[in-house]
Amino acid sequence: MKRRNLWIILFIIVAITVLAGLIDWPKGPNIIGKEIKVHEGLDLQGGTHLVYELDTGKIGKGDINTATQSVINVIDRRINALGVSEPTIQSAKIGDKATVIVELPGVSDVNEAMNLIGKTAQLKFLEQDETSPTGFKETALTGANLKRAQVEFDKSTSEPQVAIQFDGDGTKLFADLTTKNLQKPIAIELDSEIISAPTVQTAIENGQAVITGKFSVDEAKKLAIQLNAGALPVPISLIEQRNIGATLGSESVKKSLVAGLVGLILIAIFMIAYYKIPGLLATLALAIYALVVLAIFKIIPVTLSLAGIAGFILSVGMAVDANILIFERSKEEMAKGKTIGLSIEEGFTRAWSSIRDSNFSSLITAAILYYSTSGLVRGFAVTLAIGILISMFTAITVSRTFLRLLVGTRLEKYLVIK
Repeated sequence: MKRRNLWIILFIIVAITVLAGLIDWPKGPNIIGKEIKVHEGLDLQGGTHLVYELDTGKIGKGDINTATQSVINVIDRRINALGVSEPTIQSAKIGDKATVIVELPGVSDVNEAMNLIGKTAQLKFLEQDETSPTGFKETALTGANLKRAQVEFDKSTSEPQVAIQFDGDGTKLFADLTTKNLQKPIAIELDSEIISAPTVQTAIENGQAVITGKFSVDEAKKLAIQLNAGALPVPISLIEQRNIGATLGSESVKKSLVAGLVGLILIAIFMIAYYKIPGLLATLALAIYALVVLAIFKIIPVTLSLAGIAGFILSVGMAVDANILIFERSKEEMAKGKTIGLSIEEGFTRAWSSIRDSNFSSLITAAILYYSTSGLVRGFAVTLAIGILISMFTAITVSRTFLRLLVGTRLEKYLVIK
């Protein structure tokens, strides 16, 4: 390859390294309109681990998986509405019981979240019926016909209320209901409790209504969130709650960083002591690898857990392994009496098939782990896969470019591997 092209590749490598370093800096650049930061998992950041059991007694066995996924979807919408970042919500089995595991990183006071997650939020509209013990009977209009709900304030009393908008079917049902019950009350029932029973003054054909009930602002917000998220398809009950302190998370991070740094230093010492200048260049490529991988973790973003850090450290070992394969192949070529430049090229060419096959098999394993598991194991698979892909780039492109630039210079003699 022409030296001009090598210098261009080197410039690109330096530019990528500088950009990665800026992103990795604790107060990184505001590139996409928000701070780029590392997203820590529950075991690092601290937070709350909740396990809910589903009451599936009233549904068939064939519908349990569907109901579980529906519960996950509803809980996910409710948590997102609370603004909790990077929650983990997944199904699990405890014996023959269907459960849902909810992990809320960074949440210390979980009472609000627990109350919101567990609420059924079943909204019904009732019409007057003198033969019923309650004086009302159910209608076809329910919370399933809601399009959206939002908090508003009464113009005359300034009290918070929840304004609701029905979908197409709900608009028609509500119009028919109000037309049929002029000068009669229509009760609004939430979770089997009548919270409002306004008298219909005129037919409402635009599909809009207001729920009043002497709410506080927080109560109105919670009700709007529950209605927008939808009702839970089956009742759920909290069977386990575990709080993980931020102190434990910070200690885990500190120990992991120390272990990682010690490992990198030992690897660098070995590579430089054994391979001399090529080992030093490989160590430099390894440092670039670490910067780029961390930057990608922050950009995607990847939620880092202890398992994820383990996946990253494992990929570091694979990156070193690729360099060792290349150097040993080059050493064999030099032993045959070939020139240094030709030996290095042959070393990369002959080592590539082994590097490719081993890394691809590891990527297949990571893909299987990602699609067949969840939670911490999935995080391990993601960080491992990203690390493997970047390690192939640094071993084949970065290390190779460094070595090629020294060939033909006064430093070429130091590239001899004995």
